[in-house]
Amino acid sequence: MIAGRPMVEWVWRAATASGLMDPVIVATDSEEVAAVCRERGIPVAMTSATCPSGSDRVREVARQIDADIYVNIQGDEPTLTAEFFLPLLALFARPEVEVSTLAVRCPPEEIDDPNAVKVVTALDGRALYFSRATIPFDRDGAGFSGYRKHLGIYAYRKAALERFAALAPSPLELAERLEQLRLLENGIALYVAEAPADTIGVDTEADLLRAEAVLMTRAEQ
Repeated sequence: MIAGRPMVEWVWRAATASGLMDPVIVATDSEEVAAVCRERGIPVAMTSATCPSGSDRVREVARQIDADIYVNIQGDEPTLTAEFFLPLLALFARPEVEVSTLAVRCPPEEIDDPNAVKVVTALDGRALYFSRATIPFDRDGAGFSGYRKHLGIYAYRKAALERFAALAPSPLELAERLEQLRLLENGIALYVAEAPADTIGVDTEADLLRAEAVLMTRAEQ
């Protein structure tokens, strides 16, 4: 529970409020999560407990629901708002975009934090690499200020999702524990849009408290 609601409900409400995705479904292998969602009228799709990544879980749902584009939203991002999804999906106006994701300017205190994944892109927004390391490396200490933090939200054209899930986990993916590297290693173009704000992924008790403070402040506005 965060600010009076289950964490996954905050995420589902933000996605639904965007009006850009239909249906919005919680995909889970947890009966506990499913039961909470059903109590609150949130659609649920039960998936295998052996899915190696969130995108593999989305692909299971794609076998049941036909669509042109599928969006993979992490259930531990309760501070997401509806505004995050327009830039993510707007990239698909470009025919070369197979997969899209989001990034923000990396806060200074997170530049060296391996839990904050950094991304570097080409000038047209195509992702060159993602890493838990600090990239790019400021060799001469010139004060590089363009570090970007990746947010773990993805949208896929159906063919790209199918191709991704059919591929074995790649060496860089296994080394960094970052599923998006499987795309890059196999030549699948991934483009990065600017998110409207940072988010708080809830991985620790401290994250939980920070997220609750944000949501409580929003409720007061």
